[in-house]
Amino acid sequence: MRLETERGAISISPDVFTNITGAAATNCYGVKGMAVRSTTDGLVHLLRRESMAKGVKVRFNDDATVSIELHIIVDNGVNLTAVSRSIMSEVRYIVERITGVKVKNVDVCVDSMVIG
Repeated sequence: MRLETERGAISISPDVFTNITGAAATNCYGVKGMAVRSTTDGLVHLLRRESMAKGVKVRFNDDATVSIELHIIVDNGVNLTAVSRSIMSEVRYIVERITGVKVKNVDVCVDSMVIG
């Protein structure tokens, strides 16, 4: 994404958005980690911290905003609505504060629940 300011242009890599988003989401209560669905066996796998960007999809919109889709794994027994709302709020706040780019929407997909 490229931002124009009065002092010049700023280019922000998509990796910056995925790393910030993944870190913000995994810091929320009830989130076990980011998830990815395997193409070979179709199972959902928990991602390690260094590869959690695979569970984040960032789409750059024409109106200089971003749309974010997260795939997560949550702990057993958490309120899914409350956790999802918390993630949406936290991700929107952190991304807008750090990058200065407006977040149009945050979609949270709960792919699995970990028991224990």
